Formats: sequence, C-alpha cells, structure tokens
Amino acid sequence: MEQQRDIRLAVLIDADNIPYKNVKGIMAEIAKYGTPTFKRIYGDWTKPTVSGWKNILLENAITPIQQYSYTQGKNATDSAMIIEAMDILYSGKVDGFCIVSSDSDFTRLATRLREAGMKVFGIGEKKTPQPFIVACDKFIYIEILSNPDAETDTEEAAQPKPGKPKQKAVVDKVNKETLHLIASTISDLADENGWAFLGDVGNLVLKKQPNFDPRNFGFSKLTPLIQSHNQFEIDKRETDKAGIKLVYIRNKE
Repeated sequence: MEQQRDIRLAVLIDADNIPYKNVKGIMAEIAKYGTPTFKRIYGDWTKPTVSGWKNILLENAITPIQQYSYTQGKNATDSAMIIEAMDILYSGKVDGFCIVSSDSDFTRLATRLREAGMKVFGIGEKKTPQPFIVACDKFIYIEILSNPDAETDTEEAAQPKPGKPKQKAVVDKVNKETLHLIASTISDLADENGWAFLGDVGNLVLKKQPNFDPRNFGFSKLTPLIQSHNQFEIDKRETDKAGIKLVYIRNKE
C-alpha cells in the first residue's frame, strides 16, 4: 500500500462520534501517512460526559475546540469542524486532512478538500455511512486500531496460543466481492504474461474501494491475504539490493 510519510496533515476529530479510548491508536495510525501539523478536537467540553478526554488530549497534544450545543438534538460540532477545515485549507499550510468521525455530514467536506488537491484520510467506526467512506482517499476503521490482535493472521486469531484468552473476532471474512476486486485489479494491471506488481495492485484497489485494508480481514499486509487464497500466484523477484524482493501476483487460470 502507498504510504506518504512527509505530507503535512490537519487532524480534525469529532468528539461526539469517537470514543476517547481509541485516540492513541488513531494518532499512531495517522503517523504512518504524514505529520500532524494541526491536531484539533471539537465538542462541548462543558458537558460532564466528556471529562474522560482531558488526559488523552494532554498526552497527544491535541487542542480542544469548544463548541456549545445551541439547540437540543442538533450537532453544532460538525459546522465548527467544516468552517475550520476550510480556514486551514486556504491557509496553505497542509497537504492533506484526516477527518476522524463516523458522521456522513462530512461527505461534502471530504469531496471539497479533494477537489482542492488535498489528500483526505477518514477514520471512523464500521457503522460509518458509505457516502463518507468513498469521499475519502483512504478510510480506516477504528475497530482494527483498537484491537491489538487485528494484525495477526485469521488462523492464529481463531486458534489462540495456550493460556491466552480467545479474543472476540472483529475481522471480516474475505468474501467473493473482495476476491473479485483483487482479481479484476490484477487483470487491469497485468503484463502480457498476467503478472502485476503487488504495490500497484494495492494502490489501485484502494482507489476503487477506499475502505479496503488487509487488517479488516485479520492480515497485517496484502501479501499474506493473497497467500491465503489459492486462486492467486505469487512470484518474489530478486533486485540489485540485497534482501530486497519485488512481489508480483497473477490470477490462476
């Protein structure tokens, strides 16, 4: 998968939609894609229900932005985030945004930021509506960040080590639609012999389906996911650099 570590990111978090226990994992994930230049979280901090956020915000140097709930049942946080996102966009100080929310109200914002040439990452729960997911360049589910066992292969998760309690499964099954997505992408990129570079396959799959992530299925990387299904062939090719191999894959006939 493509990773851009040098881009400057504005991280905007909707406190009304994100549990504070997940923030550490979220910030660690964001660091894979860029440097958080702005780190802001929006909510009504006068409510006693948000008292648990204080230490988390201090530990991660996240700036809380106060937004009063003007009318009961209405979410004023969304509007505040959208306004500040546009202010940051026009400041020219970032290369991309990370919108942390499970709210579809940010769909138009994500679309507008991408139209302006920004890279947009979304992070939210699996209940996030599809329109917001597809409006992002990449969407990551919180569930795979909050579970430390998500990076183990499915077989290991199903058969935990002796003495280790079995974790509740949070991974999805690799279904026919996912296999078809991978197979069709290989065909799109294949050379005359049917081989496609795995890195290119991963990037194109992500463009087609922004919420695709091997961790959703219990695999840390795309390679072990591919290896777990016998409908694909893998060829690891030597390079001029010692210990570095390029991975190519193709569909079995």
